[in-house]
Amino acid sequence: MKLTVPILALSLLPFAALAADAPAVDVAVASEDGIRAFNAEEIPTYNIAADGTLDWPTFSGYRRYHAECHVCHGPDGEGSSYAPALKDSALRMDYYDFVGVVAAGRQKVGASENSVMPSFGTNPNVMCYLDDIYIYLRARGTDAVERGRPAKRADKSEAFAAAEAACMDG
Repeated sequence: MKLTVPILALSLLPFAALAADAPAVDVAVASEDGIRAFNAEEIPTYNIAADGTLDWPTFSGYRRYHAECHVCHGPDGEGSSYAPALKDSALRMDYYDFVGVVAAGRQKVGASENSVMPSFGTNPNVMCYLDDIYIYLRARGTDAVERGRPAKRADKSEAFAAAEAACMDG
């Protein structure tokens, strides 16, 4: 009987290693700039009220994702047979890598895969809302936002509207 415990413990080590490799995702709001919330590393994050009301940028991300990204990546960031689940990518990828891939595109060609992510760097409907799309996908990836249209959302602030107009007109 004494041998079974160490053998069982050893058999679980590979699973413990997998759990240890899972990225820690900091989504806690550390600051806000009047438009978006940011975590301690100043990476955009979602800010969902206790009653489930989404902040406007997260809701904006939902809208922009479904306008521009879901055709390939599936509804709600779930992925498709054509492209990966972005709700998972937003948790695994560094924010700046995510921005770089969306802006510049990426091509992976090999024996086991052939995928192309087009560049959206000149598309203001993506680039002006890229932080919003990113935080929506992180909210989906952490299960803070369920599938489907969010039931409650904050109103668009004047500061958000001004930043949006400046980006779209720029």
